[in-house]
Amino acid sequence: MSESFPVGVLLAISGGLMDAYSYLYRGHVFANAQTGNVLMFSIHLSKGEWMSSLHYALPIIAFLSGVALSTCICHFCKQRELLHWRQICVLFEAVIFLIVAVFSQEMNLPANCLISLACGIQVETFRRVENKNVATTMCIGNMRSAMHSAIMYGLINNHEDKHSTFISFSMVLAFAFGAIMGSILIRYFGAFSISFGSAIMLVCFFLMFVTPSDKRNNHINNMHN
Repeated sequence: MSESFPVGVLLAISGGLMDAYSYLYRGHVFANAQTGNVLMFSIHLSKGEWMSSLHYALPIIAFLSGVALSTCICHFCKQRELLHWRQICVLFEAVIFLIVAVFSQEMNLPANCLISLACGIQVETFRRVENKNVATTMCIGNMRSAMHSAIMYGLINNHEDKHSTFISFSMVLAFAFGAIMGSILIRYFGAFSISFGSAIMLVCFFLMFVTPSDKRNNHINNMHN
């Protein structure tokens, strides 16, 4: 279920929410688009604006730390039977969002670092949906995959390319929906709007207890055999 379409859509919505929140409410810093942070860091660095460059450098470091943390959780917790290691990761994200929700705007830097940490965890933990490579925290890779698959489907009429197009475009649309939702929530809930990301993570956590229908059917068939 961690690679199922419903979980992928929810994670992409969360990705859009994170980016909208950090950009609109936390000082125009990107939580997910680390390319933008590298660009802004480099520009401020070239001008000798050391403190401004730090506002973009630290989220980059936090993002990389999130990737490292996810890798360690996978390594040390992969054999656990009670919880899947990906469930542990989404719980980490849920807690991070709740912590960020109580930070004032005077604490934008640590807030952005924590959001980037969560993004790093998510981008490393969830890399496939229905056996297709996707990203749930950014769009450029999904847009490229969607267009490539759409053109290939038009050329050779391959069902797999049609399915890949649907999955990739769905992730882009879900991300956009999350950004729209984040923009609206900020107007009414301010700092606490990120806590809706915690709710999304908890839904993903419980969804991962569900056995996918194809595996359930295979199990039933094996029992009958």
